[in-house]
Amino acid sequence: MNPFLTLLDAKLHIAGSEILWREIIGNGFGLASAVGGMRRRVWAWPIGIAGNALLFTVFVGGVFNTPQHLNMAGQAGRQLMFIAVSVYGWWQWQRHANETGLEHRGVEPRWASARERWLLVAAMLAGTAGFAQLFDLIGSYGPWAEAWIFTGSILATYGMARGLAEFWLIWIAVDIVGIPLLLKAGYYPSATLYLVYAGFVLWGFVVWVRNLRATESAAHSPVAVAAEH
Repeated sequence: MNPFLTLLDAKLHIAGSEILWREIIGNGFGLASAVGGMRRRVWAWPIGIAGNALLFTVFVGGVFNTPQHLNMAGQAGRQLMFIAVSVYGWWQWQRHANETGLEHRGVEPRWASARERWLLVAAMLAGTAGFAQLFDLIGSYGPWAEAWIFTGSILATYGMARGLAEFWLIWIAVDIVGIPLLLKAGYYPSATLYLVYAGFVLWGFVVWVRNLRATESAAHSPVAVAAEH
């Protein structure tokens, strides 16, 4: 038996429902990647890419014969987008780790500038409107919700690669829409991950804010001020 096909078809039966193991495993990789991102570890990116590849096959249900038999173009395209942006993030964090000599420490958090924040808001609104039309045209399930999730995921992943603390807040906005959408579509492991992930997002935001405050305090300490003069 082909081990690849065995992985694709393996299912878990819970309360009369079929759940693909690759959906569970892919989301497990996603959760591990979130923890790595919170700790600013370079390995978060390749782990996330592996999960994205598995989840892509889950959300193209009409092609890979999932129990839901749904093609969620936004969710599937989101996985491909994650892979592309994650390659950039992996390179960016690895370069920072090499330059600073801090092994596996990929980025120094910072707040976005006022201009960057306005650009993020504008990109979120414009991207949602544009992708909603595209997803509706190709027959996606929940085009407006998927467009919001897709656009937010692009911006959050890019923000993480650049070390912007606000990327955690974008993820919260994605989760608020993603949880009910996935529950309605029957993707229960993914919806559960979104719920768990929301908790990690809040925790990650707190961790990054604490790091920023510690850095700011150190920069304004008497020793640091004296060193500058």
